[in-house]
Amino acid sequence: MLIFKREIEDKIFNRLDKKGIIVILGPRQSGKTTLAKRILERAGVSENYFNCELAEVRRHFILGDPEPLRIFIGDRKIVVFDEAQTIENIGKIFKIFHDTYPDIKIVATGSSAFDLANKIREPLTGRADEFMLYPLSLNEVRSVMPLTRERFDELMSYGFYPAVVAAASVEEKEAEVKRIATNYLYKDVFTFEAIRNPKAFEDLVTHLASRVGGIVSTNDLAKESGIAQRTVEKYLRLLEQAFVIRRVYSFSRNYANELKKAYKVYFLDVGVRNTLSAEVFNISDPAKLGVRFESIVFSEFLKQDTLVPFSPRTHFWRTRDKKEIDFIRVEGNTISAYEAKLSETNISFNIFLKYYPDAKTQVITPESFIKSY
Repeated sequence: MLIFKREIEDKIFNRLDKKGIIVILGPRQSGKTTLAKRILERAGVSENYFNCELAEVRRHFILGDPEPLRIFIGDRKIVVFDEAQTIENIGKIFKIFHDTYPDIKIVATGSSAFDLANKIREPLTGRADEFMLYPLSLNEVRSVMPLTRERFDELMSYGFYPAVVAAASVEEKEAEVKRIATNYLYKDVFTFEAIRNPKAFEDLVTHLASRVGGIVSTNDLAKESGIAQRTVEKYLRLLEQAFVIRRVYSFSRNYANELKKAYKVYFLDVGVRNTLSAEVFNISDPAKLGVRFESIVFSEFLKQDTLVPFSPRTHFWRTRDKKEIDFIRVEGNTISAYEAKLSETNISFNIFLKYYPDAKTQVITPESFIKSY
């Protein structure tokens, strides 16, 4: 069995002797349980793991009374509560418990931003360290296997979920990513929100998957899916909170010809996107391969951003006459422009540099990406 060394593992482990609760967020199947158990193993307390989806664990969480949970924990000083978002009022419960028993270190994981992030942030202000765990980064794949061009092509097809990358054959990879896309990713959405028209919701996701890398209009999505714009906006928000998609907005310093309010949608995992778009996994169409590569570059930016305290903001840039740059990263006063392309042929930043002459520019190809990221 392949064990991937996660890049945030040491950061979390080094916080175990600090005050406060540790919260690990991320999509289902991204490896949060494995990471949490690995941290307990390093701390020498492997047995201190509890799954909050089990009734025998859940019954000890009582709002306003920390004593049942303390008795359940016993003399343990470090404990993991997995899938903590399933506990009602979890943020308030953790706040009271931490204030009463500050020397007991709690590590909480959650696959949904609905309850765990939204209901923990306010009650636990100043009491929690939050970490994001996405599917594997390129470095994490490299930690267990050579990252050849052939393997990278597999990643572009099947994605970066640990179970998918670890699967031995392409048939197993295909089955695994389909299982994740169909069985897990919608679970939190349907659990925490009443979706009145599941078919329309799934149609919307299919439309999004087929339009990755292009300008997205809420109005157009509403027409294509047969649902109201207000409902489309709600569904987009839910998909973001469930770590399925991320919206990327246009970059503008208010020059007349720039698009100012447009957005694109990227899926956090390219294999999931390929599955939901009903696109065959192995393709040779350069345009479709280009979309997949662009998706991977965006996801890698997102994963790298979890490792630094003040991460750059990611945008795209486009003019009204359709001149475009794939990604703009803004960090302080520094603007960096990136084109994610299958080759460096005929790539020019000249128009963008007329607007932003001090910007840094870079063309990212699969070869340079494998080598440098």
